[in-house]
Amino acid sequence: MLERTVARARAQGTDAGVLTFEPHPREFFAPAMAPARLTRLRDKLELMAAAGIDRVHVARFDARLASLPAERFVEDVVARGLGADWLLVGRDFRFGARRLGDFELLARLAPRHGVELEAMPDVCLGDERVSSSAVRSALAAGDLERAQRLLGRPFSMSGRVAHGEKLGREMGFPTANILLRRRPPVAGIFVVQGMVEEDEGRWLPAVASVGRRPTVNPSAAPLLEVHLLDFAGDLYRRHLQVRFLRKLRDEQKYDDVPQLRAAIAQDVERARKHFAMKTDA
Repeated sequence: MLERTVARARAQGTDAGVLTFEPHPREFFAPAMAPARLTRLRDKLELMAAAGIDRVHVARFDARLASLPAERFVEDVVARGLGADWLLVGRDFRFGARRLGDFELLARLAPRHGVELEAMPDVCLGDERVSSSAVRSALAAGDLERAQRLLGRPFSMSGRVAHGEKLGREMGFPTANILLRRRPPVAGIFVVQGMVEEDEGRWLPAVASVGRRPTVNPSAAPLLEVHLLDFAGDLYRRHLQVRFLRKLRDEQKYDDVPQLRAAIAQDVERARKHFAMKTDA
């Protein structure tokens, strides 16, 4: 979709733009039942910029926008707000109050405002339709290879490193802690790579945990903890990007700290073997 948008914009000599909503509409209406976020807003903006998108319009999804009739959405947001002359959407796109607007209505309304409408065809890999639901299903099952095929890139998460309780450091495995404000689509222990914001392009081998730390001082909210192998720098307040390569196991609760330390040591060893095999290959 982004490639098609950029190509059309370049052909017309205009900007390629994207409209996205924050928060996700389902997070607004039913936060507890909303799907897990695949991409944080910052990551989404960076990915779109890398794809050649010139402008991203982030519409705050609130009660006012949720109550906007479909006809007003096209007039106020698409035509007047964005100044769009060409629009690309999927045929399952719904908009307006109570989601009453659909592709057929959009096809009738768009020409009235000088907007050319195009439908994005389904993208399939084999017999599977590429969709956010399919990606979430793969990630929930720990099938990172399938998720990567669907995404076209390794699944990643990022955030600013916060102060933790130094539990990992006390056990000999210091971690960079990233608080997750929304439910992540993955859980467990993973082989990952990390890249520090100021060290662009240098991916460091690491092992990570995504969960609530059930053995020692359980966390009320999900937490991403990353142990960079053979790294000695200070990461506090630095932005860390983490891409997931392989799931090692589910998160477990151990009887005591020595058992937890032994499990982490085993995870680290398995991660080292993973990277050693990749280097040998």
